[in-house]
Amino acid sequence: MKIIIVTGMSGAGKTKAADWLEDQGFYCIDNMPPKLVMNFVDLSKANGMDKIAFVADIRGGEFFSDLVEVIDQLKKQEDIESAVFFVDASTPTLVRRFNETRRHHPLAPGKVNQSIIEDERARLESVRKKADYIIDTSTMKVADFNMAMTRIFLGSKGNQFNINVTSFGFKYGIPSESDIMVDVRFIPNPYYIKSLKPLTGNNKKIVNYVFKSELANEFVDRYHALIKELIPGYIHEGKYHLNVAFGCTGGHHRSVAIANKMAELFKADGFRVTVTHRDLDFIAKGDSKK
Repeated sequence: MKIIIVTGMSGAGKTKAADWLEDQGFYCIDNMPPKLVMNFVDLSKANGMDKIAFVADIRGGEFFSDLVEVIDQLKKQEDIESAVFFVDASTPTLVRRFNETRRHHPLAPGKVNQSIIEDERARLESVRKKADYIIDTSTMKVADFNMAMTRIFLGSKGNQFNINVTSFGFKYGIPSESDIMVDVRFIPNPYYIKSLKPLTGNNKKIVNYVFKSELANEFVDRYHALIKELIPGYIHEGKYHLNVAFGCTGGHHRSVAIANKMAELFKADGFRVTVTHRDLDFIAKGDSKK
């Protein structure tokens, strides 16, 4: 039996996640009090249901505090493959979404402000720590969201470890879904080379420039080895998905080249790997990616 707990910030996209799971054959239940989950699971087993998704969030009020205990109970069931999927977004994004749609926030009947969102974020912190997958929808379009869902839930096979490698630019903000984040601004910057500035880290000229640096090569070798050493520990703790993010100034050159190289090494190790270059969307359409 497969069970997915969908939770996260109000307005971040839990309903879209539930809709996607329903399309994949999951029986979705919204806002069931967590204490009733195990009873429903037992009933479902007796009736042959094998794919269930529960949507649980702050709307549950006092009942929501029981969710962490329920998650732990599900993890102990040998005949259940469970996962916690946490949908997040930045505070400014959530404030904007609520005020644009004029929807009421579960914690406040009136206009939504930053303090309300941060209050909810604090209440959800214990559940967020239990998440197997965290997705940040701040900059996502619907197609991006569906692609991410597909990558997470249809891209894995059994307990094969999944690594999502992301490049980003610090000037556009830090990706909140990252488990591990590395600043690669210590590597020489091709941005200051006139002929290289318009290109991206997907271009061979940028790759050659970045890895002309002995420091870049040494970093990749050592950091790749470090991540490989950490993965058995993650698996032992029941985590089968890791988000590793590499950041440079604009997210166009160094971080892209480093992320691609790390992804290549992880694939060679036999891990299931996806690569996301978050901030290449900020580049004009005419720029080369050769």
